[in-house]
Amino acid sequence: MTPNNAPKDRLILVTGATGYIGGRLIPQLLEAGYRVRALVRNASRLQGRPWVSEVEVVTGDILDLDTLSPAMADVEVAYYLIHSMRGNDDFQQRDLTAARNFGDAAHAAQVKRIIYLGGLGDPESDLSKHLRSRQLTGEALRESKIPVTEFRAGVIVGSGSISFEMIRYLTERVPIMICPQWVYTRIQPIGIADTLKYLVAALTTPESAGQVIEIGGRDVITYRMMMLGYARARGLRRVMIPVPLLTPRLSSYWVHWITPIPSDIARPLIEGLRNEVIVRDRRAQELFPSIQPLGYETVVGNALWHLQASEVETSWSDALVSSMPNRAPTIMTTHEGMLLEQRQRLVHASPETTLRAVFRLGGARGWPSLNWAWRIRGMLDRLVGGVGFRRGRRHADDLRIGDALDFWRVEAIEPNLLRLRAEMKVPGLAWLQFKVEPVDNGNTNLIQTAYFAPKGLFGFLYWYTLYPIHGLIFSRLIHELARRAEQMAKR
Repeated sequence: MTPNNAPKDRLILVTGATGYIGGRLIPQLLEAGYRVRALVRNASRLQGRPWVSEVEVVTGDILDLDTLSPAMADVEVAYYLIHSMRGNDDFQQRDLTAARNFGDAAHAAQVKRIIYLGGLGDPESDLSKHLRSRQLTGEALRESKIPVTEFRAGVIVGSGSISFEMIRYLTERVPIMICPQWVYTRIQPIGIADTLKYLVAALTTPESAGQVIEIGGRDVITYRMMMLGYARARGLRRVMIPVPLLTPRLSSYWVHWITPIPSDIARPLIEGLRNEVIVRDRRAQELFPSIQPLGYETVVGNALWHLQASEVETSWSDALVSSMPNRAPTIMTTHEGMLLEQRQRLVHASPETTLRAVFRLGGARGWPSLNWAWRIRGMLDRLVGGVGFRRGRRHADDLRIGDALDFWRVEAIEPNLLRLRAEMKVPGLAWLQFKVEPVDNGNTNLIQTAYFAPKGLFGFLYWYTLYPIHGLIFSRLIHELARRAEQMAKR
């Protein structure tokens, strides 16, 4: 790369910045030194992203051609990472309209190249509507006469990827699975890290312009092997019984009830599972010889490793932005496989004082609400061989990373945050996090969040069975912490 073409001199436009791929691509581009502009329909959806202050955010809608000109100004390369997922009858036409609008706006602005991530599959076969639409979108972008680098990928393996999450939830929740015949369809899944490598490397590989490049991981497997491989990585035993009676519609309803994916999104995905999605040429290896995609079990291990709190924290975004911090809302949702329960409370004390009150949790001082319930939980944990409540804490007021705090472990301490990881025996992984945010008049918004990554069906039963009890304990906990912080402020 010549000095005149240094990354800092190249403005890169990314669409789909609020999506799974775009949200992970932008930090990679920034790390490589590129200037990045993000095109979004609603800029507020980027709140909480750690990189948002480093990019230029432009509001526009690809279905409205008139809004795209400001986004394209001075752009050298544009990433097109948008496609419709809901199974409406008009989704294909909507995809084509959006792609043509984008191509026309890019051509008018003299954008030099478009990079698009499409769907893998033999175009000569009977592709599903969803996969066919992904490939027709690439053709629509090429109508602009701008060189297009079109990557085609199948299942992208990574926590949060919709295809992989569907497989993951089914495997986690159903010990004996009655499956349609598509479980024997051959696929070539690719890890999210390898996908991002290809997308970034295309910027410095001019030979990739005007090419359709099929990308996949090292292994060609079936969906059955994919689910059983995931089960092995999680230490789960699963039995799969294929039957010929499950139609895509029935399967989509099954997915709707078992996973967080709604049926109108699941159906086009499931219809595509009948198509083999494997790499049929070596163009990716020839153009990008330095990228050696990982095997399936390795990328599954990497995805599961990201559930460790230190890594999950880098991908969490704030699920609630409240303009009324005096409210105490409770949020119960799922995010990248995690179950979340969040509460907020206005505290009439400074953030420093509020966090100091949080730091005094546990040990000989006990827990500020229903301490007897916490101790019973510790006794039960001890009975089943867990660490119990006997460890207490190293210091009555001071905490540092790695400290034991009753049956928790201090995992993260920041100027505005304390996160504890559960070490009691639970069917999954659990954290309790406290975050303080300054608000008007020297007050504080205290945000208390319980995170749980369930393991298997029992993990979900554990969470939902104890939810009423947790609701009582956690609501009392944030109330008492606020009261103690206010008392400390008065003193």
